[in-house]
Amino acid sequence: MRAVTLDLPEAEEELVAGYQTEYTGMRFALFYGGSYANLVLAGMLVSILYLGGWELPFPIDRIGEILGIVPTAPWWQIIAGLLGITAILLKTYFFIFTAILLRWSVPRVRIDQLLDLGWKFLLPIGLLNLLLTAAMKLALPSWFGG
Repeated sequence: MRAVTLDLPEAEEELVAGYQTEYTGMRFALFYGGSYANLVLAGMLVSILYLGGWELPFPIDRIGEILGIVPTAPWWQIIAGLLGITAILLKTYFFIFTAILLRWSVPRVRIDQLLDLGWKFLLPIGLLNLLLTAAMKLALPSWFGG
């Protein structure tokens, strides 16, 4: 009969909760705050680079034209600026909410599962993507910028 063993995390810091046991008080707060500051910064960068930044899903200039508002009116520019700031903050909040939701709800991946995913799935897909992109670039140069 075979003995069943439980899978334990391999990382030492995860066995004892890492910095959470090493630091207390203000030092712990600085580590924890730094982690969430990093998350907010990453959320801002994702919202600016990939989600359109301060752009709204609808054109605010067209709405101003329909309402007969001059686009150079100072109060309209203030409203447009506030809407842009609100848009980027909402997009950042969406990213932070999604990241925290995933962090708290998805179970931890074991190291052997992660290595299998990387070597057996992601690496072949990445190499195939590289080869297909190079082949298409050589076969159809006018489609890819000359």
